[in-house]
Amino acid sequence: MRTETSSLTSLDSTYTGSSYSPSTLDSAIDRAKAQLIRRQSQEGYWVFELEADCTIPSEYILMMHYMDEIDEALQAKIANFLRTQQSTDGSYPLYKGGAGDISCTIKVYYAMKMAGDSIQAVHMVKARDWILAQGGGARANVFTRIMLAMFEQIPWRGVPFIPVEIMLLPKWFPFHLDKVSYWSRTVMVPLFILCTYKVKARNPLKIGVAELFVTPPDKERNYFSHVKTPLGKAILVVERMGRLMEPLIPGFVRRKATAKARDWFMERLNGYNGLGAIFTAMVNAYEAMDYLGIPPDNEQRRIARAAIDRLLVINEDTAYCQPCVSPIWDTGLVTLVLQEVDRHERDPHTRQALKSALSWLAGKQLKDEPGDWRIRRPNLPGGGWAFQFGNSYYPDVDDTAVVALALIQADDQAFAENIDRAGIWIAGMQSSNGGYGAFDADNTHYYLNHIPFADHGALLDPPTADVSGRCIMFLGKLVNQHPEYRAVIDNCIDYLRNEQETDGCWFGRWGTNYIYGTWSVLIGFESAGVAKQDPSIRKAVVWLKSKQRDDGGWGEGNYSYHNDKIRGEFDAGTAFQTALALLALLSAGELGCPEVEAGVNYLLKSQQADGFWKDESFNAPGFPKVFYLKYHGYDKFFPLWALGRYRNERLAAAEILTVHSAFTDDEY
Repeated sequence: MRTETSSLTSLDSTYTGSSYSPSTLDSAIDRAKAQLIRRQSQEGYWVFELEADCTIPSEYILMMHYMDEIDEALQAKIANFLRTQQSTDGSYPLYKGGAGDISCTIKVYYAMKMAGDSIQAVHMVKARDWILAQGGGARANVFTRIMLAMFEQIPWRGVPFIPVEIMLLPKWFPFHLDKVSYWSRTVMVPLFILCTYKVKARNPLKIGVAELFVTPPDKERNYFSHVKTPLGKAILVVERMGRLMEPLIPGFVRRKATAKARDWFMERLNGYNGLGAIFTAMVNAYEAMDYLGIPPDNEQRRIARAAIDRLLVINEDTAYCQPCVSPIWDTGLVTLVLQEVDRHERDPHTRQALKSALSWLAGKQLKDEPGDWRIRRPNLPGGGWAFQFGNSYYPDVDDTAVVALALIQADDQAFAENIDRAGIWIAGMQSSNGGYGAFDADNTHYYLNHIPFADHGALLDPPTADVSGRCIMFLGKLVNQHPEYRAVIDNCIDYLRNEQETDGCWFGRWGTNYIYGTWSVLIGFESAGVAKQDPSIRKAVVWLKSKQRDDGGWGEGNYSYHNDKIRGEFDAGTAFQTALALLALLSAGELGCPEVEAGVNYLLKSQQADGFWKDESFNAPGFPKVFYLKYHGYDKFFPLWALGRYRNERLAAAEILTVHSAFTDDEY
């Protein structure tokens, strides 16, 4: 275990810690920067692939069979991709190298069978044997069981009772749409229609998966064995009573509720970006439109299908489907990276890339558009950015903080209104505990995670340390001109102090994991003016240094979401997490320490010939423990950010030494 060293103590005239020349560092930065700029679109944005586990591409095949809209060539490419992702034990994990997941494996098996794979093929036998060893199809999660019910593989009693009449519940009722996260709303509303009317998949080839069940589905009595808590069991009893009473619901009430659900999701279809701009919601909406009798040639229905297809990544022999796309997030982060790199260079190519990116970002700000966030903050003016190309109902404070900071750093009066709006919006989206959720304020009805439908544990959008850190990262740059934000920042700092783990790190909700969370908070503290010697910062520094690997890098796996005893640890270093650790340490004033030098050396040695870095691991949760992502841009631009900041810190330190030396000579 490494011990903490002090910061600019280390940068005296005798310091010679780096084992590489400045030209080596410059060359590494130049190669990565050139590659990054080449990836910029003509419109000014960057967007990198966003890969999830095999659930999403499997669901694309299932959707084609549900609708009887089968593209044989595309299906074959997706099946090729799925076969390459199988683990040696036959299962399919939620992230590369992870443990097998029964729900993911069931969907992949079903999709490959639909694509024509023989159940006697070796990979199918291995998958089936693994599924049966885990208890079979009845042990699948709620969303998988709903799919199986629609394909008539299990009875509808095997899924939660979610009648469309939920749409008519009053706001004071324990369950209401306004009390769950945006992703839950957009997924659930069209699903209410599909489940209420027990809609059947067309399934033209009549393919089933009876062989995946230990007990025949009609005889299975333990579909809800996962419900363990007293509250969950009580809700399950109420749910069963509701199912028995369903025939008593008047027809006019059901029609009214159905119309309200239809109008709700149709209003939010979001054009070619799709409902909520996320795959599962988009597919549910498309299938609900079909059930409701909206014809195939209807423009909204055609666009809804096109929105789904825009998520495909199609290669020569393989294809997969992304859960969503991340252009505003990618572009905001890349812009911050290039601004850091260009702080002293003033390179015309970089300047032009930044000008184009900032202009594109400024044009994407959401101002007066309707949005679900307004339910909690009806009098707050708009000013946020979304994550995707377009998602006007759902801007998020995380993207907004990143983009608005990039606009501030541009030092251009043309963006003054954008920045002011963003500041007002982020300050107004603070939750009552001082922290920030991603899309809503005070989305903290934790008891809802006990309902049978919420077996994924991701129904809510509560405040998190990483998002909160980035909010004060942005607001800290405004507080001199807007002292009214001081109280907002101080409340957020108090929240973050309370969220710090006993060993000094912070949990990372939207990136893997404690290294990401700690980086997020430390850059926020730096911007907000928290002293470098603050005990919270010192404790975080000690933790970060203790997690450095012998090769100089840092790494962390997604298993730390399941077992926090291994937080900040992995079986290999990654360029992404090494970059985060370096950025965090530099934010804490640790420029001269040997850990920073070793981390920089790690990045220099692991850079590829093309200028980028390559990490195989997934690097973020969609929802911790149940859904993970790989941002394909993170191992390309975060290391460049770290090297750029390191170089700038060294240049600044050298200038200080020069001035100090000049004063010393004069005194002498």
